[in-house]
Amino acid sequence: MNFTRAELEEFQGCEVDDLVGPGLRLLFVGINPGLWTAAVQTHFAHPTNRFYPALAAAGITEYEVDRAAGMNAADRAHLVSRGVGITNLVRRATARASELTPAELREGGERLRRFVSEHRPRVVAIAGISAYRDAFGERGAVPGRQQETLESAGRWSGAALWVVPNPSGLNAHETVATLAAAYAAPAAEAGVIAGDAVA
Repeated sequence: MNFTRAELEEFQGCEVDDLVGPGLRLLFVGINPGLWTAAVQTHFAHPTNRFYPALAAAGITEYEVDRAAGMNAADRAHLVSRGVGITNLVRRATARASELTPAELREGGERLRRFVSEHRPRVVAIAGISAYRDAFGERGAVPGRQQETLESAGRWSGAALWVVPNPSGLNAHETVATLAAAYAAPAAEAGVIAGDAVA
């Protein structure tokens, strides 16, 4: 599947439904939908995005979703059956995440906390350290599992909070292997995979 730039531009501002079902254990959180994502209604869908190859390499999914074509009903059911969900900090699609305003990211952070309170995942994994810092005002945060204080545990409804690398093709220093290792750790804590699934 291919789109022209003009065709993709028609999806500016569109939204993509959250992928969430019963028994949610691991919630991945993107920054916002890209235009290709909006076009095929599949999170992390751009052909250069490494999200689904990394999920398969980590054992989080049993096969690699065809991101460029978009998920079908069986793909969505597979992720839900594994206890995996996907949402975004900001709902509107843009060509680049840099088009988002600081206010949008902060509002998205508040929306995410409400989403977590409603759906109660065991683990939340936010993809992108810069977006996490901007959305939650955690300027000194580093990637990995975030230390929980009594206050932050309450804000996240008891879920463990991780910040993992952004799988975008623009994040050139990450590979499918490094992303798989980064995603395996929160997936293991959530009980989606065994703890030693990725060497």
